[in-house]
Amino acid sequence: MKNFEQFIGSFSFDWRLAKADIEGSVAHVKMLVKTKILTASDGAKIIKGLSSILKDIEKGRQLPKEEDIHYAIEKELIKRIGPVGGKMHTARSRNDQVATDLRIYLRTEILSTIKMISALQSVLADKAGKSVDVIMPGYTHLQPAQPVLGAHYLLAYAWMLQRDKERLEDCLKRVTVLPLGSAALAGTSFKIDRNYTAKLLNFDSITQNSLDAVSDRDFACEYVFDLSLISAHLSKLAEEIIIWSSAEFGFIKIGDIFTSGSSIMPQKRNPDCAEIIRGKSGRVFGDLTALLTIIKALPLAYNRDLQEDKPPVFDAADTVKLCLEVMTDMMNSFSFNGEKTLKSTQKGFIQATEIADYLARKNIPFRTAHATVKNIVNYCIKKEKTLNELSIEEYKTFSNEIEKDIFKFINIENIINAKNSYGGTSKKSVLKQIADIKKCIK
Repeated sequence: MKNFEQFIGSFSFDWRLAKADIEGSVAHVKMLVKTKILTASDGAKIIKGLSSILKDIEKGRQLPKEEDIHYAIEKELIKRIGPVGGKMHTARSRNDQVATDLRIYLRTEILSTIKMISALQSVLADKAGKSVDVIMPGYTHLQPAQPVLGAHYLLAYAWMLQRDKERLEDCLKRVTVLPLGSAALAGTSFKIDRNYTAKLLNFDSITQNSLDAVSDRDFACEYVFDLSLISAHLSKLAEEIIIWSSAEFGFIKIGDIFTSGSSIMPQKRNPDCAEIIRGKSGRVFGDLTALLTIIKALPLAYNRDLQEDKPPVFDAADTVKLCLEVMTDMMNSFSFNGEKTLKSTQKGFIQATEIADYLARKNIPFRTAHATVKNIVNYCIKKEKTLNELSIEEYKTFSNEIEKDIFKFINIENIINAKNSYGGTSKKSVLKQIADIKKCIK
C-alpha cells in the first residue's frame, strides 16, 4: 500500500503532545525508581535524556518523523543514551500513555482557556461600567419588548461566560484522573505505585478500572462540549454586534480593524471578525460531533479509532482560544451610541407592559389589564401616535382607572429605575452585578 505509513500514523497531529508525553514519562520513571523497578542510575540517565529532548523541542527543533510522537521520543531517547532508554516503557503501554498525555495536555488548555474567558469578562465588566446610563430596547423575538440598560445587556454575556468558566473548572476534576499504570488494558504485574505518579503529575486521583481507563474519552467529549457552549455564546454576542452595527440599528461602533470594506461598494464597512466568530461556532460543533461519533459503539478496551480523537480536540481548542482573543480585542474597541439607542426606545410601544402593571396595581386582573393595553396599542397604531403622545382623555376612553400619573409610569428612565428586583436592569441592580462579576474574575 503506497500511503500505508501516512494512513496509520498520527505524528502529523499528535506531535503537539510532546511536552505532555515527556512530563508523563519523567513522572513514570521516577515512580519506577521509587519502587526499585529501575535503578536510580538508569532512572537518572533516562530523565536527563528526556530533559535534553524537551529543551530541543522548546527551542523549536523537530524530532524525526515516526509513527507517533510517543515512539518518536522513545527512539530519540535510545539514540541519545543507548539501550537503557528502552527501560522507560517498563510497566506501561502506549494505551495508558496516550490517555495520560491527552489529560496532561487538556489540563493546560483548560487553564489557558479559563484565563482567556476571564480577560473577556473583565472587558465586558469595564464596558458595562461605562454604559450604566445607556438606555436601549431589550428584545424578545427580536421585537422591542422593554427598555434595559446597555450595561445590563453586556453583563448578560459576562454571566454566560462565568457559567462557561465554571463548566471548565468542573471538567478539570475529571481530566486530572490518572490512567497511567493501567498498561494495555489489564493493569501490570509490576509492583508500581500509581498514587505516587499521580502526585508527581499533580493529578487529583487515579482511575479505578484499567479497561475503562485506556478506552475512556468522556473527559475529551466533555471538554469539547464545554468549548461548544463557549462558541455558542461568542456566536450570540457576535450576532448582536452584527445587528447593532448595521445602518438600520446604528447602536454601536467597533474599531475599523475588525471590519473590512467591500470589493465593489466603497461606502461599506462589514463586521467580518464578528461574522467569522459566528461561523467558527459551526466548526467547533462539528468537532464535538466527530468526537462523539468516534467513541460510539467502541468495544472495550483500546481501539485504533481513538487515534482520531485528537484532531477534533486540538481544532476545537485552537478555534475557541482564537475566537476568545479576537472577541476580547473587538469588545475593547466597542462603544454604544447612547442617543441612537435611547431614540430607538420610542419605537414598538416599549412601555406597554408598564401600563398593564399600572392597571394591575389598581386591583384590575392582569389579564384584563393586558387586554386593555392591547386595545390602547391598536388605537395608537391606527392614529399613528406613540404612547407618550396620547392625552389623558384618550387614555380614559380605555379605562377610568388611568390618571395623569400614567405619564410618570411610562417615562423610560423611571421604567428602568423601577426594575430593582435582584438581577434586574435598574442602575442600582446593574452596579451590584458589575461588582459581583468582578469578584468572579480571576
